[in-house]
Amino acid sequence: MKDNFEPLRNQMVEKQLAGRGIADSQILEVFRKVPRHLFVPQKLQRQSYEDHPVPIGFDQTISQPYMVALMTRCLGPKRSSSILEIGTGSGYQTAILAELCHSVYTVERIFELSKEAENRLHLLGYQNIFFRCEDGAEGWEHFSPYDGILVSCANRTVPPKLLSQLKEGGLLVIPLGGPVSQVLTVILKHKEEMEFKEICGCAFVPLIERGPAHAS
Repeated sequence: MKDNFEPLRNQMVEKQLAGRGIADSQILEVFRKVPRHLFVPQKLQRQSYEDHPVPIGFDQTISQPYMVALMTRCLGPKRSSSILEIGTGSGYQTAILAELCHSVYTVERIFELSKEAENRLHLLGYQNIFFRCEDGAEGWEHFSPYDGILVSCANRTVPPKLLSQLKEGGLLVIPLGGPVSQVLTVILKHKEEMEFKEICGCAFVPLIERGPAHAS
């Protein structure tokens, strides 16, 4: 089947990612492969390759392509990695991770988004992604510890349960700050202590610590 969005996807990779210093060839190849337009509402598909977030409903967004790539690079997933993702959203970041690592365990508090993402990713053929609808701050202890944790929503502090589910030597990538602006931060877990590295300013929707929002 012809992919009419392939030129836009290639342009996105060259200008927004490679053009801003994302040099990892595996990451760039995955961004050329994953059809980002399928992760947004149909009426907004052409916007999906532009240099900004796109709304996906329920007051949530799919992040700017560069931010997805930057967070992925910061996490550094390997083929053997087991990754916990907090904030499934549309499932686009989930798909990127699934292309690069062994398994992705993804948690989303909004039931409708979680099911839509699960259906979408299964239709795209992914078999190494596991879904849970729950409070993201709780993580997913059953499959821990994880090689890396990526949090796609903002919080003032790092939820303690996420740190407890991270392997020794593992990385946690999270936007830390208030509801308006945050700093993308990478945390290395080392001998039960944490080393923090600030990457850049960013703006994400907040992590809401409450139980799952089930469909009515």
